[in-house]
Amino acid sequence: MCRYPVKSMLGEPLPHAEVTGRGLAGDRRLALLDLATGKVASAKYPARWRELLQLTAVLGSAGVEITGPSGLRLHADDPSKAGEVLSGLLGRPVALIAEPPAEGELDRAVPEEVLAAGPAAEVGFTVSRFGSGAPAGTFFDFAPVHLVTTATLERTGAAWQRYRPNLVIRTDGPPGYPENAWLGRELAIGPELRLKVVALSPRCAVPTLAHGELRPDPQVLRVVARENRVEPLAGLGPLPCAGAYAKVLQPGRIAPGDPVALG
Repeated sequence: MCRYPVKSMLGEPLPHAEVTGRGLAGDRRLALLDLATGKVASAKYPARWRELLQLTAVLGSAGVEITGPSGLRLHADDPSKAGEVLSGLLGRPVALIAEPPAEGELDRAVPEEVLAAGPAAEVGFTVSRFGSGAPAGTFFDFAPVHLVTTATLERTGAAWQRYRPNLVIRTDGPPGYPENAWLGRELAIGPELRLKVVALSPRCAVPTLAHGELRPDPQVLRVVARENRVEPLAGLGPLPCAGAYAKVLQPGRIAPGDPVALG
């Protein structure tokens, strides 16, 4: 169980979490705005933003703290200073923001082109509106809860951190992609939380990138592209998918080890 207080940065494992219609408390609370384009910075475009995955954001009693290489330590309660330091680190002017811009757009590199040319290459990209399945004013890519199963992780050989889920759900049975059969179904987690799976998760280039001490690994995307091209949502056509997105039907408090029941 994990949250990511700043979009596209590394997150923090949690001993418990309150989950509401806006996802896990504190998840994707902040993001960086690219002042040159007016778009939200996302590691989905690795040539510009892959270094975000070398930064870690945690949420404590004093707010969001960002740490990184060479002893970097920033506090989000001083967004002007944070923006200045992060602009220098990333090589582009950015601002730390708590509210999405009106357009709410980000660039998503074509994953196959990243695999072919490498993460530093300027490749083709699409422009996405984020949060179409989430409450207004949030920074989620689609819906407020992102989950992946241990069966999918075992099949792809990926560390769970590469897929940036909120929830890792242990499943019995052989390695595979059980989330494919969960679309439209409900999940009961613990005594209170109820979710509905609303889309499968199409994979971008992010899982292939270095995540802190995890080295780059293009294979985790190649496996999914070869084995699990399915339609994540009606009308999108087949895409490489691993994991799923869910919306919250009933809020609740959860903790690692809570039972999960598929309705």
